[in-house]
Amino acid sequence: MEVFGIPIQAMMGQLLIGLINGSFYALLSLGLAVIFGLLNIINFTHGAQYMLGAFGAYLLLNVVGLSYWWALLLVPLLVGALGVIIERTMLARLYKLDHLYGLLLTFGLALMIQGFFRNEYGSTGLPYAIPEELSGGISLGFMFLPKYRGWVIVASFVICLCTWFVIERTKLGGYLRAATENPQLVQAFGINVPRMVTLTYGFGVALAALAGVMAAPIYQVSPQMGADLIIVVFAVVVIGGMGSIMGAIVTGFGLGLVEGLTKVFYPEASSTVIFIIMTIVLLIRPAGLFGTQK
Repeated sequence: MEVFGIPIQAMMGQLLIGLINGSFYALLSLGLAVIFGLLNIINFTHGAQYMLGAFGAYLLLNVVGLSYWWALLLVPLLVGALGVIIERTMLARLYKLDHLYGLLLTFGLALMIQGFFRNEYGSTGLPYAIPEELSGGISLGFMFLPKYRGWVIVASFVICLCTWFVIERTKLGGYLRAATENPQLVQAFGINVPRMVTLTYGFGVALAALAGVMAAPIYQVSPQMGADLIIVVFAVVVIGGMGSIMGAIVTGFGLGLVEGLTKVFYPEASSTVIFIIMTIVLLIRPAGLFGTQK
């Protein structure tokens, strides 16, 4: 069976790859959207923190002997705690300054982290085995679905929806949004705004680390893995709308599928299609598809 001359198996295979990439785009852009929307910080360290998640899983397995499931729990907490330290010791000093200072600081931190890991482990990727429980696959008739890739898609979707629900539909999320608009008023109600800001940054960083752990069995663990992805993720955030939680989720998954379809019908444009879409969106709607003009 063919669609526009393309075998259905080939098309579904590329759509699956696109959906997997979209899962990571969504998780990473969600972390960026949380940090920018609630803290007004352009976190260029996000790619390096994603890489730290993958290396954390690799080191826990090969040095400590802890499995993928332990890494899925512990690594986001550890990298998130590192994010809390970065926010308290460095970023907190820049809130009253222009956004450019935060961008330059986080960009410098990203280069330092990547340089350290490149010096220690080289540029060659390191393998990370798929957990035994998720090895193999399921035949869907028209295609073969690897269990681990199916798990990544479902887990990413659930995490994204839970994050959206907490921020947009709960009292805690209301406090977070109010703190970005009028921190003095929220502080007057007895809420510790600086602590809330710190924990929010730590949560955004933990999302990046979680994506890194989930990516480790699919992509090789490499110091450059975050640098290769972060520019695309920033484009996803811009298209969805800076600071828009739903925009990050919908755009992340959607652009992954668009990228997959482009590889089927016009492979030469697959590496640039997201940036072409970003250019068109910025010309028509500068605030992004889900963003609001301030």
